[in-house]
Amino acid sequence: MQKGISSVWGLSKGNNVGKIIAVVNQKGGVAKTTTCINLAASFAMMKRRVMLIDLDPQGNATVGSGINTRDLSLSTAEVLLNETNIHSAIRTTVGKYDLLPTNHDLIAAEVHLLQSEKRETRLKESLSKMIDEYDYVLIDCPPSLNILTVNALVAADSVLIPIQCEYFALEGLTALLKTVEQIQTTVNPRLRIEGLLRTMYDGRNRLAVEVSEQLLRHFPGRVYRTVIPRNVRLAEAPSHGMPILLYDEKSPGSLAYLALAGEMLQRISEAEKV
Repeated sequence: MQKGISSVWGLSKGNNVGKIIAVVNQKGGVAKTTTCINLAASFAMMKRRVMLIDLDPQGNATVGSGINTRDLSLSTAEVLLNETNIHSAIRTTVGKYDLLPTNHDLIAAEVHLLQSEKRETRLKESLSKMIDEYDYVLIDCPPSLNILTVNALVAADSVLIPIQCEYFALEGLTALLKTVEQIQTTVNPRLRIEGLLRTMYDGRNRLAVEVSEQLLRHFPGRVYRTVIPRNVRLAEAPSHGMPILLYDEKSPGSLAYLALAGEMLQRISEAEKV
C-alpha cells in the first residue's frame, strides 16, 4: 500500500521554531477533535508551549476547550480573511494551551476564501508571524478535503492521522495518503506523515483487532504503539468544556493521551538526532 507514497513518510526535521501538525482524516467520527484537545493538553502538561487551531466550522475543538462560540468577536474566520492578526484572536484555555477558536462564521469565510488571492496560503502566512512563540501547533481539520484542509496542509510540517479500526479504514487511508502526497509535490515539499493513531479501540471487537493488525502489517514503524481506547469518560469530557486530563485524570483515556504525547516527543527527538 505504500508504493508511490514513500516520499511522504518520515518525520519532518526539527528547527528552532514551532512544529505544526495537522490532524486530518477525511472521514468523520474518528476522534480527530478529541485527539487535538487532549494531545494539546498533554503537551501543555509536559511544559510545552502549545496552540490548537480549530479549523472546522462545527467549532467542536473550541467548545471542547471550554470556549463558548457565541461569545467570540474574533475567530479563525477573521484571521483567514486578513481582517485581524492572529494574536488578537487567540484565547487561553483551562487546559493551559492557547486556542485559535472557531464558530459558524468560518462557513461564510470559506466561501470568500475561494474567491481570494493566495487562498491556499492564508493560514501559513498568519502562522509565520508568531510560530516561534510555540513548541507545537496542532490544527483540527474539517472531515473533508476543502480549502480549509488545504490551508492546514500547506501550513503544516506533518500530518497526524487518527484511524478508527473498522471496515473501509484502510481504503480511506490510502486516499488520504495520496492527497498528502499531492500537496507535498505541488505546494509544500516539507510535508510528512507524523504517524497513524488507532482511536476508539476495543480489543474485544474482532474486526477492530483485524484492522489494527493490517495497519501494523502494511505500515510497519508508522503506527503509534499507543492505542486510544473507547472510553466513556473520554467521550463525556468535551461536553464539560475540558480535556480528559482535567475531567478524569486517572481514566484510561487520559493515560492513553499522556502516553501518546510522550511517544510523539520521543519520536521527534530521535528524528532530530538523525
